[in-house]
Amino acid sequence: MMSILQIVEVPNPVLRKAAKKVQSCNADLEKLAADMAETMYAAPGVGLAANQVNVLKQLVVIDVTPRDQPKNLLVLVNPSIVESDGLEDMEEGCLSLPEFRLIVGRAGRVKVQAKNLKGEDLELMAEGLLARALQHEIDHINGRLLLDYANPIRRELYLKKRRKLLKKR
Repeated sequence: MMSILQIVEVPNPVLRKAAKKVQSCNADLEKLAADMAETMYAAPGVGLAANQVNVLKQLVVIDVTPRDQPKNLLVLVNPSIVESDGLEDMEEGCLSLPEFRLIVGRAGRVKVQAKNLKGEDLELMAEGLLARALQHEIDHINGRLLLDYANPIRRELYLKKRRKLLKKR
């Protein structure tokens, strides 16, 4: 049975930690990936990194398919960008940064190396929204946030607003 996990939000320090490489692909990892996918779809989002559910493992789930089409889930273990090309500006949001949107310049095309849940190597060429989602989630497993792309004033204003909101809870 799959379950929806709690998504960690800024300023939780786990979001700033680099995730550890996954050493073995097993049933626990498969369960985590399934739960992460369920959580991402429920949120709703197009990607989720393990740090965002308080697990410091290099595991990401992504699905950029429009909601009205069949799901096309991508699960990547230990993903890394090995090539990138071009530059595209596009607005992004993040499940760990409620109500924060930012136009970010990212590579238009990327080549990613990773493993699947069986531990097999895979290489992926991506462009457009998938390339953007891959870069966003790989940033997460490296402890980097969308917030880091904002100018310092905007970043500080957002963090101040978050801290005030959290005090009220």
